[in-house]
Amino acid sequence: MRTVTVVGASLAGLYAARELRAQGFDGRLVIVGEEPHRPYDRPPLSKDFLSGRVEEAQLALTDEQEERELAAEWLPATRARGLDVRGRTLLLENGRTLVTDAVVIATGASARRLPGDTGLAGVHTLRTLDDARALRDALGAGTRRVVVVGGGFIGAETASSCASLGHDVTVVEAAPLPLAPQLGPEMAAVCAGLHRRGGTELITGTGVARLHGRATVTGVELTDGRVLPADVVVVGIGAVPNTSWLAGSTLLLSDGVLCDDGCVTALPQVVAVGDVARVGGRRTEHWTSATEQPAVAVRNLLAGRTVDTSRSLPYFWSDQYGARIQFAGRRREGDTVRVVEGATEEGSFLCLYERDGRTTGVLAVDRPRSFMRARRKLARATEAGGPMSGGPMAGGATDGPRPGRPAAATAGP
Repeated sequence: MRTVTVVGASLAGLYAARELRAQGFDGRLVIVGEEPHRPYDRPPLSKDFLSGRVEEAQLALTDEQEERELAAEWLPATRARGLDVRGRTLLLENGRTLVTDAVVIATGASARRLPGDTGLAGVHTLRTLDDARALRDALGAGTRRVVVVGGGFIGAETASSCASLGHDVTVVEAAPLPLAPQLGPEMAAVCAGLHRRGGTELITGTGVARLHGRATVTGVELTDGRVLPADVVVVGIGAVPNTSWLAGSTLLLSDGVLCDDGCVTALPQVVAVGDVARVGGRRTEHWTSATEQPAVAVRNLLAGRTVDTSRSLPYFWSDQYGARIQFAGRRREGDTVRVVEGATEEGSFLCLYERDGRTTGVLAVDRPRSFMRARRKLARATEAGGPMSGGPMAGGATDGPRPGRPAAATAGP
């Protein structure tokens, strides 16, 4: 294997490049990135960057020394247009081609837009650094009324940041409760209270019918007929995996690139990692997946077959209105919830999700040390195939690295 190309210069792509060198690949390494920027940390975009506490230089995930050590050819501001697997050729924009022996697909996902979006000024998504720049500029231009469409993690974090800047913020969520699919109705209701605590109005159970305005947005009309005045609208209604460039490549695509449990596609010389990868039937848009999958994917890529599988326990966190929400595990409908430390009405607690006598998930709000202990215990139990027993506080632990910051990052989630 003489040339490996990583398509996608985000977190997952960077970790894949690091793993290729760490696992002994000394051939030609090419990194193709659609954005003009070197890899940067995305979690702060909706939090510290938006609120002005972090600047662009602090988002960088690499420095000059690491780039020299990677000895990679960087192709920024370059979009992949297709993959000719049989000819082992990556098709780039402007008719360029790149011959490669193997490919790591790390193209991530793009923000989903509102149906019927006509391109009104003042309507924003928040997925990339350029998105965050534009939104931050808009918020500093006399904006007062902000409507956030979508009460998921991006929407909630953006609403929190906007409220901290003194804006009047309304969150519109079509579901009866935000975050119910991730946390279940009981805990979703608890976390929804953070909006009220932060001074944000939360409207649930109604969607967006259309946007008002000629050249610039002036309001959001809801499906129940109400119209919310708005100077800025932020749309946070999920993301779509970036797979359109792979149409016709013979790879299997369905809400992402289909892979086995080792991140390997139907073609052993092609692996996928991060938000674009549907690994073992699941596609997870979490920071930890983007950092943990590359080690397994690269090991299998260099072996030419699946010799290792991804066994990481799903984990995500969110910072909202001064509170940190952390969750690990796999919650399913019918799981029961038991608070084992603190109290939900106090705003600081740890709870366990349980099914058939086994712990399936751990949720904490502002209990980082307790959460880390419970998360480690759940991970050990999951790997061993047994229930998490002995209580969530058994065993010692420290907080470890801040969840939003990779240990190897030079500046800085």
